[in-house]
Amino acid sequence: MYESYYGLSEKPFSLTPDPKYLYRSESHANAFDLLQYAIRRREGFVAITGDIGTGKTTLCRALLEQIDRTTFTALVLNPFVTEEELLKRILQDFGVVSRDEARTGRLAAATKQELIETLYDFLLSLVPLKASAVLIIDEAQNLPMPVLEQIRILSNLETDKDKLLQIILVGQLELQSLLHAPGLRQLDQRISIRYELRPLDRDGVAAYLAHRLTIAGATASVAFSSDAIDAVHRFSGGIPRLVNLIADRALLAGFSARAPRITGEHVTHAANGLDVGPATYAARARRPRARASLFAAASLALAASATAVGATALLYQRFGPEIERQVSAASGPFSILIGSYPAESAEAQQVADWVLASGFSVNRADVDLGARGRWQRILAGTYTDAESARRDAERLKAAAAIDGRVVIQPAREP
Repeated sequence: MYESYYGLSEKPFSLTPDPKYLYRSESHANAFDLLQYAIRRREGFVAITGDIGTGKTTLCRALLEQIDRTTFTALVLNPFVTEEELLKRILQDFGVVSRDEARTGRLAAATKQELIETLYDFLLSLVPLKASAVLIIDEAQNLPMPVLEQIRILSNLETDKDKLLQIILVGQLELQSLLHAPGLRQLDQRISIRYELRPLDRDGVAAYLAHRLTIAGATASVAFSSDAIDAVHRFSGGIPRLVNLIADRALLAGFSARAPRITGEHVTHAANGLDVGPATYAARARRPRARASLFAAASLALAASATAVGATALLYQRFGPEIERQVSAASGPFSILIGSYPAESAEAQQVADWVLASGFSVNRADVDLGARGRWQRILAGTYTDAESARRDAERLKAAAAIDGRVVIQPAREP
């Protein structure tokens, strides 16, 4: 729509992770150089983390384009896999088996040990060729615990001198906490390089906008004014994905006004239409506090039982539909409700330790029930969207092997 008006050959601010658009800010350039260094040096484990939308997937794609032909690569974009599915995907990406062979052929019914042995044989075959293999796992913060343990086991595949498989874990900031969990200590100790991607500063946003416009074929026919750049940085917080959203809509606003230059007014109009930035936070601050009466009643229901299964099942039976309706309509933050226990009890501490070992942050909400004493609600994680919380709630449910439902509720606000 606006592309022809501004003389662009394509959409400059698409949300797809196109590696040619990677802008090497100081943070992204450092991460890229560290990854290349790790691959050359066969460092074993590497962990790259960053907030949502900071360009982690684009960084992975760009890295894959720069890897030489003697390095075999496997990229796992969907972390919600079983151990066997992960191994089959790795073998497919390395070219050891085809998709049909993995699904219906000789490896369709292979055991986990057989898959590992097949992978090991392939990796050993690379040694005389002086070739190497790299596994990149995106969204690694969502990996189930058994799969993370399987990844640790894969890191044991080595010769006397070198690791046979280099593993790069890429994920959101929660990955840092997940790796520090007591149950993953062996994996955590094997990570030789860690790096956190940072948002862009104001000058970085200016260079990012100019970079993407240039790649898309822009000439002097379009530019963002200084106040427009200030506004993009303010509304996006320097998060590249939000910069893309806002810049795209600002170009559309400029096109509608037949303006040759994108101004701060165009950016503000775009950001308000997307409901991002300071205006969003101000609107959230004006919203009522999270449903006090409903959750007070829920606390009483929890106090009726001293076990997590009974408490969560009772809570959901009485209040679940209403909670789910309110969670769907709420803007967050959210946490996963595990259960309610007598305050300072050994049981409360054991459950909290289990949640932490599962890779989640632990929140405790005190409830004073008068004659019944003080209780604690144990909550896992803090989320800005309900869908992510629901996804992790299912992970916790599966890990605990319980029948009771894990209920998502708005987290306590200070």
